[in-house]
Amino acid sequence: MVEIGKQAPAFSLYADNGEKVSLKDLAGRKVILYFYPKDATPG
Repeated sequence: MVEIGKQAPAFSLYADNGEKVSLKDLAGRKVILYFYPKDATPG
């Protein structure tokens, strides 16, 4: 788990438009990572 205020590990994911985005592509910008429970679960 990443602690608040600490750097996130390098990762890549696909944006909603299907384009691959890497954290390194966002270097120098403020980024907010938001995680939420899987749909239809009691989270």
